[in-house]
Amino acid sequence: MPRSLWKGAVSFGLITIPVKLYSATEEKDVSFRQVHPDDGGRIKYKRVCEICGKEIPFTEIAKGYETADGRVVILEKSDFENLPLPSAKAIDIVQFVSEDEIDPASYDKAYYLEADGPGAKPYALLRQALANSGKAAVVKVAVRTRESLALIYAKGDCLMLHTMLWPDEVRQPDFLAPTPEVKVTDAEVAMAQMFIDQLSGTFDPTQYTDSYREALEAVVQSKLSGMPVAEGESEAAKPADVVDLVAALRASVEAAKARREAASQAPGGNSAPPAAKGLAS
Repeated sequence: MPRSLWKGAVSFGLITIPVKLYSATEEKDVSFRQVHPDDGGRIKYKRVCEICGKEIPFTEIAKGYETADGRVVILEKSDFENLPLPSAKAIDIVQFVSEDEIDPASYDKAYYLEADGPGAKPYALLRQALANSGKAAVVKVAVRTRESLALIYAKGDCLMLHTMLWPDEVRQPDFLAPTPEVKVTDAEVAMAQMFIDQLSGTFDPTQYTDSYREALEAVVQSKLSGMPVAEGESEAAKPADVVDLVAALRASVEAAKARREAASQAPGGNSAPPAAKGLAS
């Protein structure tokens, strides 16, 4: 069972809900070490002071904030612990909103909230009220070393907290090159809509796997066993050079239809749409 990252309370009006916070996600990427290829030895780094040249133990390293004029302010552990920050141990609900009002680009990390001690009943009350209203609670919370804006919303039998980036942390697209003015025909839009319809379905994340991680793990196992690595089929994307968009989309629709029929007839077939391939080749 994962360890709780934070303990505090959610303030729901005059009701206080003691809670614990747990990370809702974990990365499962393939990890590597930096090694010397001649003997497999790990490469290690030393923490050396640039002024005195001495190697500094990790326990003696402090955090320093460098100002624009080059001065460095040393911050101690107590400076962070004693910040006059109300959100350090309390989550105050400031507003209720519809989740579709939030720009997905603002979402950061997801956490589970668990009722702590006597918080079980008010926790259940807040969860049910949010579920019935279809709303999410906007809050401010300080987790570890930073304060974040966040949403609390009901998910099944529990409450989730999703931290968000601050508005000035989300880049606006004004740096992109202007999109050239082009016109598309009604026939092209209709055919594109047909392709979308062919690949539409209920999202089931269990139908998808990390092919890159699986391929890397296969390479590692092959090297461990001394066997050659099996070559997989490569479908590298080709540059789009389309003259007739309608013809390309019509061919894409037919290919998607054939893949869907083949998937439904295969043993253990399901209704999840097959992965879309390029529209043009």
